[in-house]
Amino acid sequence: MSSTTAVAPLLLPPDAVNKLPTTRDVKILDATWFMPNSTRNARKEFATRRIPRAQYLDLDEVATPSELGLMHMMPSERIFANACERFGITPSTHVILYDGHGVFSSPRALFMFRAFGHTNSSVIDGGIPRWLAEGFPIEQGEPQPTHEQTTYPVPELKTSLIQSYDQIVKNSQMSPSDTAQSLILDARARARFDGTAPEPRPGLPSGHIPGSFSLPFTTFLREHRSPNGDTYTTMLPTPDLHRALLNAVGPAVAESIINGDKRIITSCGSGMTAGVLWLGLELLGAKAVALYDESWTGYALRSSSKIETST
Repeated sequence: MSSTTAVAPLLLPPDAVNKLPTTRDVKILDATWFMPNSTRNARKEFATRRIPRAQYLDLDEVATPSELGLMHMMPSERIFANACERFGITPSTHVILYDGHGVFSSPRALFMFRAFGHTNSSVIDGGIPRWLAEGFPIEQGEPQPTHEQTTYPVPELKTSLIQSYDQIVKNSQMSPSDTAQSLILDARARARFDGTAPEPRPGLPSGHIPGSFSLPFTTFLREHRSPNGDTYTTMLPTPDLHRALLNAVGPAVAESIINGDKRIITSCGSGMTAGVLWLGLELLGAKAVALYDESWTGYALRSSSKIETST
Protein backbone atom coordinates (compact mmCIF):
# COMPACT_ATOMS: atom_id res chain seq x y z
CA MET A 1 0.00 0.00 0.00
CA SER A 2 1.05 3.63 -0.43
CA SER A 3 2.30 5.20 2.80
CA THR A 4 1.24 8.81 2.34
CA THR A 5 -0.40 11.10 -0.17
CA ALA A 6 1.00 14.48 0.96
CA VAL A 7 4.13 15.56 -0.92
CA ALA A 8 6.45 17.78 1.12
CA PRO A 9 9.31 19.84 -0.34
CA LEU A 10 12.48 17.81 -0.77
CA LEU A 11 14.50 20.56 0.95
CA LEU A 12 13.60 22.95 3.75
CA PRO A 13 15.76 25.72 5.23
CA PRO A 14 16.16 25.83 9.03
CA ASP A 15 13.84 28.82 9.47
CA ALA A 16 10.99 26.95 7.77
CA VAL A 17 11.52 23.92 10.04
CA ASN A 18 11.65 26.14 13.12
CA LYS A 19 8.19 27.49 12.21
CA LEU A 20 6.59 24.06 11.92
CA PRO A 21 4.07 23.17 14.66
CA THR A 22 5.38 21.17 17.61
CA THR A 23 2.76 18.46 17.23
CA ARG A 24 2.79 14.73 16.67
CA ASP A 25 2.24 15.43 12.97
CA VAL A 26 5.90 16.50 12.66
CA LYS A 27 8.83 14.24 13.58
CA ILE A 28 12.48 15.25 13.32
CA LEU A 29 15.13 12.57 12.79
CA ASP A 30 18.91 12.98 13.01
CA ALA A 31 20.28 10.71 10.27
CA THR A 32 23.97 11.53 10.79
CA TRP A 33 26.39 8.85 9.60
CA PHE A 34 30.18 8.89 9.40
CA MET A 35 32.60 6.96 7.22
CA PRO A 36 34.09 3.84 8.87
CA ASN A 37 37.52 5.51 9.04
CA SER A 38 36.15 8.60 10.83
CA THR A 39 36.87 9.19 14.54
CA ARG A 40 33.51 10.95 14.99
CA ASN A 41 30.60 9.17 16.63
CA ALA A 42 27.09 10.08 15.46
CA ARG A 43 25.27 8.88 18.56
CA LYS A 44 27.60 10.76 20.91
CA GLU A 45 27.21 13.93 18.87
CA PHE A 46 23.43 13.49 18.96
CA ALA A 47 23.58 13.33 22.76
CA THR A 48 25.80 16.42 22.82
CA ARG A 49 23.64 18.60 20.59
CA ARG A 50 20.53 18.09 18.53
CA ILE A 51 17.59 19.95 17.10
CA PRO A 52 14.78 20.11 19.70
CA ARG A 53 12.53 17.02 19.75
CA ALA A 54 14.83 15.14 17.36
CA GLN A 55 15.27 11.38 17.56
CA TYR A 56 18.25 9.46 16.24
CA LEU A 57 17.84 7.37 13.09
CA ASP A 58 20.64 4.84 12.79
CA LEU A 59 20.75 3.94 9.10
CA ASP A 60 22.95 0.94 9.88
CA GLU A 61 20.27 -0.47 12.20
CA VAL A 62 17.16 0.31 10.15
CA ALA A 63 18.51 -1.94 7.42
CA THR A 64 18.38 -5.40 5.90
CA PRO A 65 21.25 -7.76 6.82
CA SER A 66 23.62 -8.36 3.91
CA GLU A 67 25.28 -11.64 2.97
CA LEU A 68 28.42 -9.60 2.26
CA GLY A 69 28.31 -7.84 5.61
CA LEU A 70 27.38 -4.51 4.00
CA MET A 71 25.87 -1.81 6.16
CA HIS A 72 22.77 0.41 5.69
CA MET A 73 21.17 -1.71 3.01
CA MET A 74 17.53 -0.83 2.29
CA PRO A 75 15.29 -2.21 5.01
CA SER A 76 12.47 -4.57 4.31
CA GLU A 77 8.94 -3.22 4.39
CA ARG A 78 8.42 -4.66 7.88
CA ILE A 79 11.70 -3.30 9.26
CA PHE A 80 10.84 0.17 7.91
CA ALA A 81 7.32 0.07 9.36
CA ASN A 82 8.63 -1.08 12.76
CA ALA A 83 11.11 1.79 12.83
CA CYS A 84 8.38 4.30 11.99
CA GLU A 85 6.26 2.96 14.82
CA ARG A 86 9.14 3.31 17.32
CA PHE A 87 9.62 6.94 16.24
CA GLY A 88 5.91 7.68 16.61
CA ILE A 89 5.51 8.19 12.86
CA THR A 90 2.21 7.61 11.09
CA PRO A 91 1.59 7.61 7.32
CA SER A 92 0.52 11.28 7.55
CA THR A 93 3.51 12.49 9.62
CA HIS A 94 5.79 15.10 8.09
CA VAL A 95 9.24 13.57 8.61
CA ILE A 96 12.12 16.06 8.79
CA LEU A 97 15.63 14.62 8.30
CA TYR A 98 19.01 16.20 8.92
CA ASP A 99 22.66 15.30 9.47
CA GLY A 100 25.76 16.70 11.13
CA HIS A 101 27.68 17.42 7.92
CA GLY A 102 25.13 19.76 6.39
CA VAL A 103 24.14 17.50 3.52
CA PHE A 104 25.71 14.03 3.46
CA SER A 105 23.71 11.12 4.86
CA SER A 106 20.27 12.74 5.24
CA PRO A 107 19.51 12.40 1.48
CA ARG A 108 19.93 8.62 1.82
CA ALA A 109 17.40 8.66 4.65
CA LEU A 110 15.05 10.77 2.52
CA PHE A 111 15.48 8.29 -0.33
CA MET A 112 14.45 5.50 2.03
CA PHE A 113 11.25 7.27 3.08
CA ARG A 114 10.36 8.22 -0.48
CA ALA A 115 11.07 4.70 -1.79
CA PHE A 116 8.46 3.40 0.67
CA GLY A 117 5.96 5.97 -0.54
CA HIS A 118 6.30 8.33 2.44
CA THR A 119 6.46 11.47 0.34
CA ASN A 120 5.64 13.73 3.30
CA SER A 121 9.35 13.92 4.07
CA SER A 122 12.06 16.58 3.74
CA VAL A 123 15.75 17.24 4.40
CA ILE A 124 17.00 20.29 6.29
CA ASP A 125 19.31 21.97 3.79
CA GLY A 126 22.52 22.51 5.75
CA GLY A 127 21.60 20.20 8.62
CA ILE A 128 22.36 21.03 12.23
CA PRO A 129 25.49 23.09 11.37
CA ARG A 130 23.36 25.58 9.44
CA TRP A 131 20.69 25.40 12.14
CA LEU A 132 23.31 26.48 14.69
CA ALA A 133 24.86 29.07 12.37
CA GLU A 134 21.46 30.75 11.98
CA GLY A 135 20.95 30.92 15.73
CA PHE A 136 18.18 28.40 16.32
CA PRO A 137 17.97 26.58 19.68
CA ILE A 138 19.33 23.11 20.38
CA GLU A 139 18.87 20.42 23.02
CA GLN A 140 21.81 19.00 24.94
CA GLY A 141 22.39 16.03 27.19
CA GLU A 142 21.04 12.52 27.00
CA PRO A 143 17.68 12.54 25.22
CA GLN A 144 14.64 11.53 27.21
CA PRO A 145 13.08 8.28 25.96
CA THR A 146 9.84 8.67 24.08
CA HIS A 147 7.03 6.29 24.87
CA GLU A 148 4.79 7.28 22.01
CA GLN A 149 4.24 4.34 19.69
CA THR A 150 2.07 4.41 16.61
CA THR A 151 0.74 1.97 14.07
CA TYR A 152 2.34 2.17 10.65
CA PRO A 153 0.83 -0.12 7.99
CA VAL A 154 3.47 -2.14 6.15
CA PRO A 155 4.16 -0.12 2.98
CA GLU A 156 5.13 -1.30 -0.48
CA LEU A 157 8.69 -0.66 -1.62
CA LYS A 158 9.02 0.86 -5.08
CA THR A 159 11.37 -1.85 -6.30
CA SER A 160 12.20 0.05 -9.49
CA LEU A 161 14.13 2.53 -7.35
CA ILE A 162 16.58 -0.08 -6.03
CA GLN A 163 19.11 -1.83 -8.23
CA SER A 164 20.75 -5.15 -7.38
CA TYR A 165 24.17 -6.48 -8.30
CA ASP A 166 22.73 -8.73 -11.02
CA GLN A 167 20.90 -5.79 -12.57
CA ILE A 168 24.08 -3.70 -12.54
CA VAL A 169 26.09 -6.44 -14.24
CA LYS A 170 23.40 -6.95 -16.87
CA ASN A 171 23.27 -3.21 -17.49
CA SER A 172 27.05 -2.94 -17.87
CA GLN A 173 27.01 -5.67 -20.51
CA MET A 174 24.59 -3.77 -22.74
CA SER A 175 25.75 -1.82 -25.74
CA PRO A 176 25.89 1.96 -25.19
CA SER A 177 23.62 2.25 -28.21
CA ASP A 178 20.95 0.16 -26.48
CA THR A 179 18.22 2.57 -25.37
CA ALA A 180 17.35 0.21 -22.51
CA GLN A 181 20.74 0.74 -20.90
CA SER A 182 20.71 2.86 -17.75
CA LEU A 183 23.41 5.45 -17.08
CA ILE A 184 25.35 4.88 -13.86
CA LEU A 185 26.53 8.02 -12.08
CA ASP A 186 29.28 7.36 -9.52
CA ALA A 187 29.36 9.75 -6.55
CA ARG A 188 32.84 8.80 -5.28
CA ALA A 189 35.85 11.07 -5.60
CA ARG A 190 37.26 11.11 -9.15
CA ALA A 191 40.58 9.54 -8.13
CA ARG A 192 38.81 6.54 -6.62
CA PHE A 193 36.69 6.24 -9.79
CA ASP A 194 39.86 6.40 -11.93
CA GLY A 195 41.62 3.81 -9.77
CA THR A 196 44.46 6.18 -8.83
CA ALA A 197 43.49 6.55 -5.15
CA PRO A 198 42.67 3.79 -2.64
CA GLU A 199 39.26 3.07 -1.24
CA PRO A 200 38.72 3.91 2.45
CA ARG A 201 37.80 0.28 3.09
CA PRO A 202 41.03 -1.75 3.46
CA GLY A 203 41.67 -4.28 0.71
CA LEU A 204 38.93 -3.03 -1.58
CA PRO A 205 40.18 -2.18 -5.09
CA SER A 206 39.32 1.17 -6.62
CA GLY A 207 38.15 1.74 -10.18
CA HIS A 208 34.65 1.81 -11.63
CA ILE A 209 31.79 -0.16 -13.13
CA PRO A 210 32.10 -0.40 -16.93
CA GLY A 211 30.19 2.34 -18.71
CA SER A 212 29.68 4.49 -15.62
CA PHE A 213 30.29 8.25 -15.35
CA SER A 214 32.09 10.08 -12.57
CA LEU A 215 29.96 12.70 -10.81
CA PRO A 216 31.39 13.26 -7.29
CA PHE A 217 28.61 14.06 -4.84
CA THR A 218 30.48 17.19 -3.78
CA THR A 219 29.76 18.57 -7.26
CA PHE A 220 26.15 19.04 -6.16
CA LEU A 221 27.09 20.80 -2.91
CA ARG A 222 28.10 24.27 -1.79
CA GLU A 223 30.44 24.69 1.17
CA HIS A 224 29.81 27.32 3.84
CA ARG A 225 31.72 28.52 6.89
CA SER A 226 29.80 29.16 10.08
CA PRO A 227 30.65 31.98 12.52
CA ASN A 228 32.66 29.57 14.70
CA GLY A 229 34.81 28.52 11.75
CA ASP A 230 33.21 25.12 11.10
CA THR A 231 32.32 24.23 7.53
CA TYR A 232 29.10 22.65 6.33
CA THR A 233 27.36 21.96 3.04
CA THR A 234 24.05 22.76 1.38
CA MET A 235 22.65 21.66 -1.94
CA LEU A 236 23.47 23.89 -4.89
CA PRO A 237 20.71 26.07 -6.36
CA THR A 238 18.91 24.39 -9.24
CA PRO A 239 20.75 26.31 -12.03
CA ASP A 240 24.10 25.22 -10.58
CA LEU A 241 22.92 21.63 -10.25
CA HIS A 242 21.96 21.71 -13.92
CA ARG A 243 25.36 23.12 -14.86
CA ALA A 244 27.15 20.40 -12.88
CA LEU A 245 25.16 17.70 -14.65
CA LEU A 246 25.91 19.24 -18.05
CA ASN A 247 29.63 19.26 -17.30
CA ALA A 248 29.56 15.60 -16.23
CA VAL A 249 27.56 13.99 -19.03
CA GLY A 250 27.14 16.62 -21.76
CA PRO A 251 24.05 18.57 -22.89
CA ALA A 252 22.33 15.80 -24.86
CA VAL A 253 22.57 13.18 -22.11
CA ALA A 254 21.66 15.73 -19.43
CA GLU A 255 18.50 16.62 -21.31
CA SER A 256 17.56 12.96 -21.70
CA ILE A 257 18.07 12.45 -17.95
CA ILE A 258 15.85 15.35 -16.95
CA ASN A 259 13.18 14.42 -19.48
CA GLY A 260 13.12 10.83 -18.27
CA ASP A 261 14.29 9.42 -21.60
CA LYS A 262 17.44 8.05 -19.94
CA ARG A 263 17.14 5.98 -16.79
CA ILE A 264 19.74 6.82 -14.14
CA ILE A 265 21.34 4.69 -11.43
CA THR A 266 23.30 6.49 -8.73
CA SER A 267 26.14 4.70 -6.98
CA CYS A 268 28.91 5.56 -4.51
CA GLY A 269 31.11 3.71 -2.02
CA SER A 270 28.39 2.04 0.04
CA GLY A 271 25.07 3.53 -1.06
CA MET A 272 25.17 6.58 1.21
CA THR A 273 26.28 9.59 -0.86
CA ALA A 274 24.55 8.16 -3.92
CA GLY A 275 21.59 9.71 -2.12
CA VAL A 276 23.06 13.18 -2.68
CA LEU A 277 23.09 12.59 -6.45
CA TRP A 278 19.57 11.17 -6.26
CA LEU A 279 18.39 14.27 -4.39
CA GLY A 280 20.08 16.64 -6.84
CA LEU A 281 18.50 14.88 -9.81
CA GLU A 282 15.09 14.93 -8.10
CA LEU A 283 15.47 18.67 -7.57
CA LEU A 284 16.18 18.98 -11.30
CA GLY A 285 12.96 17.13 -12.05
CA ALA A 286 14.56 13.93 -13.37
CA LYS A 287 11.90 11.27 -13.75
CA ALA A 288 13.74 7.94 -13.68
CA VAL A 289 16.39 7.80 -10.94
CA ALA A 290 17.27 4.61 -9.09
CA LEU A 291 20.03 3.80 -6.57
CA TYR A 292 22.47 0.88 -6.54
CA ASP A 293 22.07 -0.21 -2.93
CA GLU A 294 25.35 -2.12 -2.53
CA SER A 295 27.25 0.40 -4.63
CA TRP A 296 31.00 0.05 -5.18
CA THR A 297 31.71 -1.97 -2.04
CA GLY A 298 29.28 -4.71 -2.98
CA TYR A 299 30.40 -4.66 -6.60
CA ALA A 300 34.15 -4.74 -5.96
CA LEU A 301 33.93 -7.37 -3.21
CA ARG A 302 32.79 -9.93 -5.77
CA SER A 303 35.70 -11.54 -7.61
CA SER A 304 33.60 -12.00 -10.75
CA SER A 305 33.07 -8.24 -11.17
CA LYS A 306 34.72 -6.49 -14.09
CA ILE A 307 36.56 -3.40 -12.88
CA GLU A 308 37.74 -0.63 -15.16
CA THR A 309 40.29 2.07 -14.38
CA SER A 310 41.27 5.26 -16.15
CA THR A 311 45.01 4.68 -15.87
